[in-house]
Amino acid sequence: MNISYNWLKDYILLDESPEEVVDILTQIGLEVDSIEEVETVKGGMRGLIIGEVVTCEKHPNSDHLSKTTVNIGKGELLPIICGAPNVAAGQKVVVATEGTTLYAGEQKFTIKKSKIRGEVSNGMICAEDEIGIGTNHTGIIVLDDSAKVGTPASEYYKIEQDWRIAVNLTPNRIDACSHIGVARDLAAFLRKTKNIGYSRPTVSNFKTENNNLEIGVEITNTEACPRYSGVTISGVEVKESPAWLKNRLKAIGLNPINNVVDITNYVLFEIGQPLHAFDAEEITGKKIVVKTMPAGTKIITLDEVERELHENDLIICNIEEGMCIGGVFGGMKSRIKNSTKNIFLESAYFNPVYIRKTARRHGLNTDASFRYERGINPNDVIYALKRAALLIKEVAGGTISSEIVDIYPQPIEDFKVDISYSNITRVIGKEIACEQIKSILASLEIKIENETEKGLSLLIPPYRIDVKREADVIEEILRIYGYNNVETPTSIRSSLQTFEKPDINHIRNIIAEMLTAKGFNEIWSNSLTKAGYYEGLENFSDEKTVKLLNPLSADLNGMRQTLLFGGLETIAYNANRQNKNLRFYEFGNCYSYKGTHIKEHPETNYNEEEHLGLFITGNKEDENWTEKEQPVSFFTIKTYAENILKRTGFNIGKMQIDETWNELLSEGLDYRINNKTVLELGIVSKKITKRFDLETNIYYADFKWEHLIDINKKHKVVFEELPKFHTVRRDLALLIDKTVKFSMIKDTAFKAERLILRSVNLFDVYEGRGIAEGQKSYAVSFFLRDDHQTLKDKQIDKTMQKLVTAFECELGAQLR
Repeated sequence: MNISYNWLKDYILLDESPEEVVDILTQIGLEVDSIEEVETVKGGMRGLIIGEVVTCEKHPNSDHLSKTTVNIGKGELLPIICGAPNVAAGQKVVVATEGTTLYAGEQKFTIKKSKIRGEVSNGMICAEDEIGIGTNHTGIIVLDDSAKVGTPASEYYKIEQDWRIAVNLTPNRIDACSHIGVARDLAAFLRKTKNIGYSRPTVSNFKTENNNLEIGVEITNTEACPRYSGVTISGVEVKESPAWLKNRLKAIGLNPINNVVDITNYVLFEIGQPLHAFDAEEITGKKIVVKTMPAGTKIITLDEVERELHENDLIICNIEEGMCIGGVFGGMKSRIKNSTKNIFLESAYFNPVYIRKTARRHGLNTDASFRYERGINPNDVIYALKRAALLIKEVAGGTISSEIVDIYPQPIEDFKVDISYSNITRVIGKEIACEQIKSILASLEIKIENETEKGLSLLIPPYRIDVKREADVIEEILRIYGYNNVETPTSIRSSLQTFEKPDINHIRNIIAEMLTAKGFNEIWSNSLTKAGYYEGLENFSDEKTVKLLNPLSADLNGMRQTLLFGGLETIAYNANRQNKNLRFYEFGNCYSYKGTHIKEHPETNYNEEEHLGLFITGNKEDENWTEKEQPVSFFTIKTYAENILKRTGFNIGKMQIDETWNELLSEGLDYRINNKTVLELGIVSKKITKRFDLETNIYYADFKWEHLIDINKKHKVVFEELPKFHTVRRDLALLIDKTVKFSMIKDTAFKAERLILRSVNLFDVYEGRGIAEGQKSYAVSFFLRDDHQTLKDKQIDKTMQKLVTAFECELGAQLR
């Protein structure tokens, strides 16, 4: 939200510079993103001077140019060549002198001394659009005779210098979403050092002048619209806004439209109360009806888009049709037009949930919806209405032609909160005087209902939607008291903490550091994702997706069931920017709905599990002159994944490993311990990668991290001496059936020899010439060691014969 420094000073007497104000705002929780010096006209009209055309004659070498001399009050006349058809001697004009920079949108150009068709020109006589005060380019600006020669144009046009302060509001601080709201917080902070407050413009002179245009109001959905008020103003003249109003809006980055609409915007940013003005002639039946309409009803909004309404969209209607989407966007037909003479001015309090859902459904985010969906002050509805009505009378004329209609069946009460002095001291870490606490609360418009020796009973105004607990009030006291005023304690109070073994964070950091050292980058994708990713899947079906009731957008309407889609989004983002050799990892929680409906413990209806995902695509190494490009493969992801298992203490040889195919992985492996899957890895299905326009192979590994940690808890670290005796290696070339896997050979070997067989390794696989169809050749190495004595040839040969016999009997193997 943008705040104007000059506008802010209308409500609070500030001696502080803009930079000092920015520092204070940041201290009290209104973080400032930026501060920018602005002027009502870009460039501030520097170098522009009021001059008088002394002579004007036809250019000797052109039919459409004039040769003039201009007096700018500096003694010497300036020769200027002018192309405007209306230039004449005796005119008071605006002159851009040599070196002046003029702006045309984002472009700029500098006036230089030059020759035009052989004649010297030392400046330029300006048109409206050339100095930024209008769009007319049919001729130069001709000023009144009263304009004084030599006067800077900035002084003549009363150009204001201001500072635009961009405040980064958190969603809970909608109370500060206006100039008066910011002034209130500033006054509360500055009140500690000087006697200062803030003031609101008076509306005491508001009165109904006649009842010539009465428009009734009916609310059929009081849940969606707890309060609705309005008043009519007759005989207005819709025209361009006065300079002061346009300057205020431009200072915060708004474009003026017309005087009536500009006043509604002005009051919005002054008070924080959205308003809407209707052309009263378009209110058929002279009655406003606030209601929802049947699904599919059409309405054309101010952007000239025909929108189809949802059954829960709140609509402001006349007796025949909808006129605008309440709290979100105005309608085209009932808008304020240049011909409008009579208006109905609306000020209301709408249910934040209704407005939020409507805005999301239609993809709209307006200044009004931004405030309504966060919760405005229901007690400012009438004040803002009176303030706007008086300002419209001032800038557009007219008379207030009806009593204020105010429908407010169930007034919103203040929140009640009790606080104790002891808790304030305990939480803040410093004792603050009771009188100072009460002064801070009063400056924040928090009323004290009752006071005791131990604490206070408070009434919190309803616009402070973020202050409903004792802790919230203490936070308010602290931010106004000043975080910097709380001294660093001389003692530290802490408690000893013990951590359950294994230390999950420690293990996570070990794996993260290992992967980073191998060239991986960690990614954090959003837990909110597009529910449509899961449509048509079985294992990750759409029914299992945890859906959001109030999604921010259609792309963030569900909780992720897998890390895969977030990783693919990141890969696609990088691939589109020619970054194709990628290695990512992510630790994150995945969520699913069980399909149960246990009301007593609703959390049991859902699953939440932590996973670790690895993603690899592209080449093993970036392009260089020393090595040829070699794409990553299935075995690349397999190596990294198994290294993680080994680093966390698992013996891969004792795990169940099976081939797997599913809707996410076209081919892969499933690693299980005690029939529980702890890892799945493989090639991502082409059907999935096509959704992200990815053509290369993507390799993905999914660790069930919580399962791994649970199993890891049972691991015992055992230390043993380094072997004193040598290990012996023997190799066998086995001719086996194609269906036999290496894991079967390994299991058979360890069943046959448990004492001295230490490990088994497959180092070559051959199929082809010399091998019968349906068979393959495995070259397997066996490592033998006796920890008590040196192995002898006789013992080694006996063991190897035992292994060969076992392979022949159980696997049908033959020695080659």
